[in-house]
Amino acid sequence: MASTKAIRIGIIGAGAITRTRHLPGFLAIPGVQVVGVCNRLRESSSRVAREFDIPKVYGSWETLIDDDSIDAIVIGAWPSLHCAVTLAALGAGKHVLTQARMAMNAREAQRMLEKSREVPHLAAMVVPSPYGLTGDAFVGDLIADGFLGTLRELHVDGLTKDLADPNAPIGWRQQARYSGFNMLTLGILHETALRWTAPPNRVIALASKLIPTRANPETGHIVRVGTPDSVQVLTSQTDGSRGVYRLSGVTWHGPGMVVSMYGSEGTLSYDLTRDEIRGAARHETDLKPLPIPENLRGGWQVEADFIGAIRGERPVTHTTFADGVKYMQFTEAVARSSRHSSPVDLPLQEFSNPSL
Repeated sequence: MASTKAIRIGIIGAGAITRTRHLPGFLAIPGVQVVGVCNRLRESSSRVAREFDIPKVYGSWETLIDDDSIDAIVIGAWPSLHCAVTLAALGAGKHVLTQARMAMNAREAQRMLEKSREVPHLAAMVVPSPYGLTGDAFVGDLIADGFLGTLRELHVDGLTKDLADPNAPIGWRQQARYSGFNMLTLGILHETALRWTAPPNRVIALASKLIPTRANPETGHIVRVGTPDSVQVLTSQTDGSRGVYRLSGVTWHGPGMVVSMYGSEGTLSYDLTRDEIRGAARHETDLKPLPIPENLRGGWQVEADFIGAIRGERPVTHTTFADGVKYMQFTEAVARSSRHSSPVDLPLQEFSNPSL
C-alpha cells in the first residue's frame, strides 16, 4: 500500500541542476518538503535556502545526514562525494537520489549498489540521462515490433564544441579528483543507448587530451587537464552486434549527440540534441522523420519517480543503482583500455584502484 506520510528531503550540493530541476520538481509534489540544504560553501547554502524557503542550513553533509527529521537525501554534489554520502545516508536509514555520474569509478559504484541491497526497503536511484527520455518508449516499441530486425551496428556520437576554445578555463569535469574516470558525455550517452541495445562485453579505446593545459579560474595558473577531451571506442555487444563511440568536446561543427542503430531490416537514428527520430526500412532509400506519438511521449519526471519509489507506488526504472554500475564499469573499461592500449572485457572481474 502506498504511503501518504510526508516526505522530508535534505539537499547535499545545490548546483544548477538541483536549483533548476530538482528543487522545483520536489516542491510541486504534494506531501513533499525540502527541509535542509548543505552546499560547498555556507554562503551559497544560505542563498539557496532563502531562494527556495528551505528552513535549515547545515555546515556539513554529515550533520545533515545525522538529522533524524530528514527522510531522504538528494545528492547534487560532484561525483567525488557520491559514494561517501550514499553509504552514510543509506546507513542512516534514508532514501537516496544521486546525480549522475554515479561515482568516481566502478569500485565506488559497486559499493553503493551492495549497500543499497542491504537495505532494500530504501529507495536508491541515480538521476537518469535526460537524453532520449522523450522518445524512449517509442524507440522501444519500434525495436520490439521488428523495425530493426537483428541489430548489426550501434553508432554513438557526442561531438560538441564545449571545450573547443583553448582559452576557456578548466572546469570541474576536467579535473579527475572531482570526476574520477568519467569523461565527456561517454557515460550519459552509453546509459541512453543501453535502454535500447544489448550491453557491451568488450571495449577497445583511444582517449586523448588535445588541449592538455588550461587556466585554473580560481588561481589563474596554467594547469594540466585531468580528463580526455577526445575519446573513440570500439565495442562488441552480447548479442553479437558491434559498436562505435565517437566523443569529443573540441569539434567546432560537430553533429551533437546522436544514437544510430543499424539492423538487418532497418535503421533508426535518434538526434538526442533535437529530440528527433528518423528511420527507414531496408528497402527504402532515405531516412524519414518518425514523429513521436503523443501517447508514447515521455519526459523528465525524476522527482516524481523518486517520490513514487519511496511511497511504494512504482519501482525505479530510470535509473537504478544496477544500471549505474553498468555504465560506470563501461567508462572504467574505456579508461583502462586507452591507458594500456589493449581490449578490456566486461563485466569487470575485478576493480582497480582509482589510479589504474
